[in-house]
Amino acid sequence: MPPAAAPDTAAPLPAASGAAAAAAGAPPKARASGPARALEAMGLTSPLALALHLPLRYEDETRLTPLAEARPGQTVQVEAEVVDTQVQFRPRRQLVVRVAGDEGEPLVLRFLHFYPSHQKALQPGTRVRVRGELRGGFFGLEMVHPHFKALPPEGAPLASALTPVYPAAAGLPQAYLRKAVAAGLARADLAEVLPPGTVPAGLPALRPALQTLHHPPADAPLAALQDHSHPAWQRLKFEELLAQQLAQAQSRQERARHRAPVLSARQGGLHERLLATLPFALTGAQRRVAEEIAADLAAGRPMHRLLQGDVGAGKTVVAALAAAVAIDAGWHCALMAPTEILAEQHFAKLLQWLQPLGVQVAWITGSQRGKARAQAVAAVAAGQAQLVVGTHAVIQQDVHFARLGLAVVDEQHRFGVAQRLALRRQLAAAPEPGGATVEPHLLMMSATPIPRTLAMTYFADLEVSTIDELPPGRTPIVTKLIADQRRAELIARIADAVGEGQQVYWVCPLVEAVEDTPEGGPGAAARGKPLAELRNATETHAELAAALPGHGVGLIHGRLKAAEKAAVMARFKAGELAVLVATTVIEVGVDVPNASLMVVEHAERFGLAQLHQLRGRVGRGERASVCVLMYSTPLSDTGKQRLRAMAETTDGFEIARRDLEIRGPGEFMGARQSGDALLRFADLAEDAPLLAAARAAAARLLAEHPAAAQAQVRRWLGRQVDYLKA
Repeated sequence: MPPAAAPDTAAPLPAASGAAAAAAGAPPKARASGPARALEAMGLTSPLALALHLPLRYEDETRLTPLAEARPGQTVQVEAEVVDTQVQFRPRRQLVVRVAGDEGEPLVLRFLHFYPSHQKALQPGTRVRVRGELRGGFFGLEMVHPHFKALPPEGAPLASALTPVYPAAAGLPQAYLRKAVAAGLARADLAEVLPPGTVPAGLPALRPALQTLHHPPADAPLAALQDHSHPAWQRLKFEELLAQQLAQAQSRQERARHRAPVLSARQGGLHERLLATLPFALTGAQRRVAEEIAADLAAGRPMHRLLQGDVGAGKTVVAALAAAVAIDAGWHCALMAPTEILAEQHFAKLLQWLQPLGVQVAWITGSQRGKARAQAVAAVAAGQAQLVVGTHAVIQQDVHFARLGLAVVDEQHRFGVAQRLALRRQLAAAPEPGGATVEPHLLMMSATPIPRTLAMTYFADLEVSTIDELPPGRTPIVTKLIADQRRAELIARIADAVGEGQQVYWVCPLVEAVEDTPEGGPGAAARGKPLAELRNATETHAELAAALPGHGVGLIHGRLKAAEKAAVMARFKAGELAVLVATTVIEVGVDVPNASLMVVEHAERFGLAQLHQLRGRVGRGERASVCVLMYSTPLSDTGKQRLRAMAETTDGFEIARRDLEIRGPGEFMGARQSGDALLRFADLAEDAPLLAAARAAAARLLAEHPAAAQAQVRRWLGRQVDYLKA
């Protein structure tokens, strides 16, 4: 194992470092190397970036503890004199330094990894200042790998501020990083751009706030600094939230200046005919959100609305009504879903509802090839296809819409940020008779309800409609947690269930025995057991087929071709298969009313949103339904939180709230796909009052101080503004 980085004094920085050049904003003359390259890799290439690189924690080097008063378990700073220095080889090579306090109290310093500079700096007779955790050793008190500083004969003053410990990378010593950050903080333009009265009372100016966070005085409340409740932290959070709210409000203002087709439902038109032919009545919530959407479509400016509702709340029929309004007005509609199974589900429903009314519906997916795709693309370009349903293939370069008036995106958070931005660019403008251009209306749908604070932040430029009641006839779903040791008992119960005519889903995280990444989504591979120890869909399919003779057991996963998946799903829907073993390809878009039992194997490896979506595949018929979450031990704390939430509630909004608490907003929104966290400092779970203040301040700034508003957005967001629009 390589030796650890040398202590601060043993590896002094060169007088003119690459970090200082970066902090000064000077262009590098040659490719950086060593610590400077590590700074560059971390994105710390400007004074402002360095000034905003905040400490993880602090070390108190402002006071000394007499060695006679120190006790094991304490982290203290002491001064002592080196008595003896030697390299020992038992049980392993190590540097052992014996020091003595002012009254002769012994202390052993032990370095398991060391440089020759350590030995040189720690010669007998040298007075040293040492900081570390005291432990009880065989020879008395000792410190392992303490921070130390050799003192000159005249001594050295104590630090006047707490010492910051920064997030770092390999090859980037804290001493180097501290100097770089200090240089960046000194050079960064932190002039106040906000007019008086904008910042909440009691919060410091920006530069003093950052100065406090980087170099807190010795008497600073350490707990408030660590939990980010200190006024200096509050100022930084407010700045960030204000910039984000301004960017979202600017996006909303910009959109309001654009034109969109005026799509109004006419009396006796397609919208009313669709309502009359539906085999069910809309719920009150469905009627309310349908009216909100209709008002947007008729306003003449681009609709950007998020339609959210729990699993099975009936969002598809609301989208169909919106499409009917657009089509009846002479415009076309596109509906895009993240998977072919979900897109096919929409296609089947929309075809069933709209085709009898004379609407031409086209189907475009990535698996289409040859003549079928060419015909679909041609029908879209010619305007023959009034409604286009498909996956992300709908926005590929070869697809051109004749008169696109409405785009509907289902499960929009499951698309990558780049795909969502591509959609907005692709739908930027549509031709209107007379040569003018108009922007299509955009309706985004999500069965993962968005907590209110998240909607106020990441969706501040959207209107939000919520279907907050389920259609009648949805049966309650009982959720049960069982350990995988009861697997044989569960299979026996399944045999009884299929014998009574029930149908069962069995979901596994992997397709085959050895895989690099489960289909459970980003980060799933890190949860629970190693991949090689997980049961997989192929293995489970064989096991259940052997255990259930005389009953059909199907297998479906993402590696199957689209036609193969469609064939398996058709057999399951028709009742030819009693059990469907699957990966998460059935997470959304599968509707089989007779399926009343869902088993999720290795449930601890799935996210809360996924588990809730999977549970929503059952409870769609008249029979009481059960979702069994089978887990393996030991469970992580996060795994316990997820499973506990699933057992305690079936409310999608409560699930979403807990999911936000567990994962944080970046991962909840799929923001990690962009490579940037959309909020670095603010915490939506803790900072709702600051968010409300930022929203109010943003409205005032845009109305009264637009230049200051623009400066705030430019300083804090830069290129991230695009991600907020996705």
